[in-house]
Amino acid sequence: MDYHQLFIDYLIKEKSMAATSLSAYSGDFKEFTAYLGDHKRKDIPEATNADVVSYLLNLKGAGRSGATINRKLASIRAFYHFLMQRGEIGEDPTQNIKSPRLPRKKIEFLSIEEVEKLLEQPDGSPKGIRDRALLELMYASGMRVSEIAMANLADLNLRIGFITCTGEHGKARVIPVGRPARAALEIYVYEGRKALLRQKKEDGALFLNYLGERISRQGVWKIIKEYADQANLGSKLSPQILRNSFAAHMIQNGADIKSLQELLGHEDITATQIFMSVSKNRIMDVYDKTHPRA
Repeated sequence: MDYHQLFIDYLIKEKSMAATSLSAYSGDFKEFTAYLGDHKRKDIPEATNADVVSYLLNLKGAGRSGATINRKLASIRAFYHFLMQRGEIGEDPTQNIKSPRLPRKKIEFLSIEEVEKLLEQPDGSPKGIRDRALLELMYASGMRVSEIAMANLADLNLRIGFITCTGEHGKARVIPVGRPARAALEIYVYEGRKALLRQKKEDGALFLNYLGERISRQGVWKIIKEYADQANLGSKLSPQILRNSFAAHMIQNGADIKSLQELLGHEDITATQIFMSVSKNRIMDVYDKTHPRA
């Protein structure tokens, strides 16, 4: 039986998995299958809890990072969950296996003053109007660079002030758009975008490049790099850091973690909880500066 293809079909149809994640899960499946065949002389449905642990220890011995091991374990878990659903195995061999604990990374984000400096950089040309709208929307919404590139005009409601975004797992979310971003988008949609479209056939993309075609992820990266240099932010800025800035500033101003999870489109709330450290750090700063016996 071709378990690999069955698993991939399941991830596409049932989980609406994005292409990049699908590729990673597929590679993880093949690697684990090869390990079982070479070291255990077993087919994948025959694996035991000890076999999975042995595989993870093998990865650690080969110098794989904790993040890589966690992802591979997640792929294996997903496969055995799939087999359990099909009734092909009676026990999940990944049960009770804990993911390696990862060192907490420091979250990089801009200060509010740095964001304002960045947003001041674009000029009044059609390109500048587009870039201002794009940067304003990224900071106002926390959308991923891929989501910005794939956004359509039909997703944007300027009258009410929101954008509908389809995330990595195919799940749509509605994100409010604040007044400055809405104003920048209005100028872009009714002026800048028409100048960029020229004589090109309309395909509904929100952000266009010089050729009047949908902007690419690489194009968004270049825009951010250009204005980061102009604002003397240098290598400090990336699409992810701009997304982090949205989340960090929301938390600092009192946003609750569940609402932030929905706005960011995180499937797992633990991905959102890392931003709570930003709030804790701010509280410590305030305490240190204001308490007479700090």
